[in-house]
Amino acid sequence: MQNFRNFYEILGINRDATPEQVKQAFRGLARKYHPDLNPGNKQAEEKFKVINEAYEVLSDTAKRAQYDQFGRFWQQRGFQGNAKPWGNGRNGDRFMNDVDFANFNDFNSFVDQLLNRRTVGTTAPSAPRDNFRPGASRTSYTVPRAASKNVEARLAVPLEKAYTGGRERIRLEDGRSLEVNMPPAMVDGQKIRLKGQGLNGGDLLLKIDIAPHAFYRLEGSDIVCLVPITPSEAVLGGPVEVPTLDGLVKMNIPPGVRAGQRLRLAGKGYPISEGDRGDQIVEVQIAIPRELTSEEKDLYDQLRQIETFKPRASLPV
Repeated sequence: MQNFRNFYEILGINRDATPEQVKQAFRGLARKYHPDLNPGNKQAEEKFKVINEAYEVLSDTAKRAQYDQFGRFWQQRGFQGNAKPWGNGRNGDRFMNDVDFANFNDFNSFVDQLLNRRTVGTTAPSAPRDNFRPGASRTSYTVPRAASKNVEARLAVPLEKAYTGGRERIRLEDGRSLEVNMPPAMVDGQKIRLKGQGLNGGDLLLKIDIAPHAFYRLEGSDIVCLVPITPSEAVLGGPVEVPTLDGLVKMNIPPGVRAGQRLRLAGKGYPISEGDRGDQIVEVQIAIPRELTSEEKDLYDQLRQIETFKPRASLPV
């Protein structure tokens, strides 16, 4: 018969740990023993299963209370195993009125029912009360399933990934790793439904948050960006390369463009519907060089001597 497993010791926490402490301990261990991080390591895989089982029990108030009571019952009935003394239970010395622990032959059968799992066995070594006749074979038992529940989680997605979509592997807070097929042109607040990945067969709803971008900024279906140009490009105009979500695109700068002036790349914004997109708005910044070669400095000096433009001539003072 398998020994009683101390879920508190498995997670490395005290019996009076708060729900937040339970969650933090689980996250740390899940990251350490997750199968994705330990490929081919069967020992880590088994450890991860036990950690998940411990968290599923201790993170649920009702299941945790029943588990604490069963731990004391296990010792009082003299079960096999070397479980450590539990001391004074936080739920008192009375057993839960709605659970008859004598019906469980071992710790595994108790956890199976606690977690709503279906168990298949052979011959019951000692039939619990009137559930089975002495010596009868027990092929299976089914416990009522808890109601399925949809779970919502937020997922931050880079703008480029939100634009292209495609398959992406994500890691959930409970340690699971899932591969998700994301649609193209996702928007803030959009939800992706993953069937059967919630609680007890419910669905997991991923709510999309488009992460802020270092270069692009969304304004509705338009994409705004700041593009620096040189003083000579601002005066003379000409083609410059501008980054877009589709790659580099050449855009003509008109002669005499002003700092802060907005230019439009039609159809290079964010998709609105199939085949329809917003525009990319390019805001011009005139960049002044901080360092010049001696030749450049001479040319700027010559230009200053011959230029006729007087920007301060019209000051209203």
